[in-house]
Amino acid sequence: MKEITFYFDFLSPYAWLGFQAQPQALKGISHLVHYKPVLFGAMLKHHGQLGPAEIPAKRDWTYRQVQWLARQQGVDLQMPAAHPFNPLALLRLAVATQADGLPNRFVIEKMFQHVWCSGLDASDADRLAALTAQIAPVQDPQSGHVKQQLQSWTQEAIALGVFGVPSWVVDGKVFWGQDALPMLRAYVLGDDWFNGPGWHGVRDIAVGIRRQG
Repeated sequence: MKEITFYFDFLSPYAWLGFQAQPQALKGISHLVHYKPVLFGAMLKHHGQLGPAEIPAKRDWTYRQVQWLARQQGVDLQMPAAHPFNPLALLRLAVATQADGLPNRFVIEKMFQHVWCSGLDASDADRLAALTAQIAPVQDPQSGHVKQQLQSWTQEAIALGVFGVPSWVVDGKVFWGQDALPMLRAYVLGDDWFNGPGWHGVRDIAVGIRRQG
């Protein structure tokens, strides 16, 4: 049985789509998925990147594309009233739902739906309070332990080479984005391509030019 870690942030519509597509992508494969919330903004800062919603033209395209993908995938997706938003409260709530900081799939789905299936403000205090009451976390989401656990999952992901969400990590290999799910399935099924230069040789490709910032 393969153990797979799914790194996600509720901020990302692609994470919602990937979360929904994952069961079908791994159907028939013996596996266990560990769900770890991470702060996408911290990853962007670490890698010196802007988020898609921070580049106006890319923001417009992202919102168009995810709605199209949701339609193709048959997944409910309604843009929240404001995006991007600060996802910390949601991420900490997810961590607080279990003593070990690993939320289960049922809880994660409820929280994704809070963001991506209502068309409302994901950060609204009354809605967050209602969600918290519904989920009934076993830890205080504002506790130092919960905050530290979220930081730990985020730093763990960065150390593994994760640079975006959603990402699946198995056997130290990172599969980024919902469109990588077929690739993840092939790897878990033992496709020999992953033992060759297509995977291992990319770091040997010389950097021809570096853009000056």
